[in-house]
Amino acid sequence: MIRVLLIGCGDVALRAASMMRGRAHLYGLVRRTDEAPRLRSHGVAPIVADLDDFATLRRLVLAPTAVLHCAPPPSEGRDDPRTRRLVAALARARIIPQRFVYLSTSGVYGDCAGARVAETRPRRAETPRAKRRVAAEDRLRAWAARNRVRLSILRVPGIYSEARLPLERLKQATPVLHPEDDVFINHIHADDLARAAVAAIFHGRANRAYNVTDDAEMKMGAWFDTVADAFHLPRPPRVSWDEAEQRIAPMLLSFMSESRRLSNARARRELRLRLAWPTPEPLLKAVAPRELRKQLPLSL
Repeated sequence: MIRVLLIGCGDVALRAASMMRGRAHLYGLVRRTDEAPRLRSHGVAPIVADLDDFATLRRLVLAPTAVLHCAPPPSEGRDDPRTRRLVAALARARIIPQRFVYLSTSGVYGDCAGARVAETRPRRAETPRAKRRVAAEDRLRAWAARNRVRLSILRVPGIYSEARLPLERLKQATPVLHPEDDVFINHIHADDLARAAVAAIFHGRANRAYNVTDDAEMKMGAWFDTVADAFHLPRPPRVSWDEAEQRIAPMLLSFMSESRRLSNARARRELRLRLAWPTPEPLLKAVAPRELRKQLPLSL
């Protein structure tokens, strides 16, 4: 079996680990020893190390066949020093990994004015967080080319799951834009993203980017309306762009300034990706009734 090293052992990485049980020996990076039991419960052998401390990365002496890199860059700057330290540490391993999968962001495309976007579209990152992802992509492409590593870059939009729905934002009545100002957004269920990551490890082509998105083409307001309706919550108020600049936090506002519709044709064709959740509505129909029942008062 191949040896897979997980970097950034959050929800998606552990879902991918569960899908690879029996097909791979799994190892995962954790910052603290108290995180080790969580990894072991998913069949992952923990390695205590920190991407922000290069000295600890000397523990990456195993020779992984493949790496799944899900760790985000730091929250500041224009570069991703975590990825820089990771590839420097891997260069010291007994054998360079044959395969490397990196979870990037669809934000690297910047604002596309609602156009359909394939992976051949030039990157025009506009936000600092997207520029850090571009820096990571470029570094990994150069490193993979030098070392003949089969690199797959997954460009990921908003991730949703049963536990990752915008219910708090709806309860806070955070506004969305009027339909004429609204933007197209993209989503992927956490299970489908994990499935794409596993597929990229086994089937991804060298030096290849893949948009990993579902089939829904929704504007942001429609997404929040759909979630609100499913959970019997008030729909969010609609505002103009000028009002949004006054009432919405800058970080959230940055997501409302980019519009694109990602194409998943390449992932379907080359990764053989079959979406379990092609649109969000089936999940909402399954989850919302259970949550609403929990809120009902007990009968006396």
